[in-house]
Amino acid sequence: MDSYKIYRKAEHLIHQCNIRDAERIASDIGINIMYTNDLHKLLGMYTYILKNSFIILNASLTYNMKQIVIAHEIGHDQLHRDIAKNGMTMQEFNLFTVKDITEYEANAFAAHILLDNDDILSLAKEEYSLYTISKILNVPPSLAAIKVNEMQKLGYSINVPIQHDRKFLRYIGR
Repeated sequence: MDSYKIYRKAEHLIHQCNIRDAERIASDIGINIMYTNDLHKLLGMYTYILKNSFIILNASLTYNMKQIVIAHEIGHDQLHRDIAKNGMTMQEFNLFTVKDITEYEANAFAAHILLDNDDILSLAKEEYSLYTISKILNVPPSLAAIKVNEMQKLGYSINVPIQHDRKFLRYIGR
């Protein structure tokens, strides 16, 4: 699937649900979310059983990580449901280790759900590093990097330095 299609699907859900909150989007589109303490190191998983979509999450996730994992799993629902229909459960131990194209696509989808293009462009215009942008937007640098990469594929002229910058300190504790 190409970057534009992933972006359009994510934007469609944002407009349909009128929110960027991944848990609310999942609820609004009929994905069942279940929490369990039995996942150990597993962050979450997506499965499709008897015409029902399920996201099963590790109950110990922080709010921000929960948002990322849910957005990632919504990506699997929207982009890879056919795979799940064939009995495959998509399990996430480490979101940003890309095992295959489906994992990258789900990460790109999550980045589009959680991060607004205008926010990224505004912070890039201020010449913040990728690390600082990720801290300001409260996401891991890997997710911010995927968003920047996908925006470049969509034709945005955006150049974000990778190294740390001195402006970072003013955003600690925000």
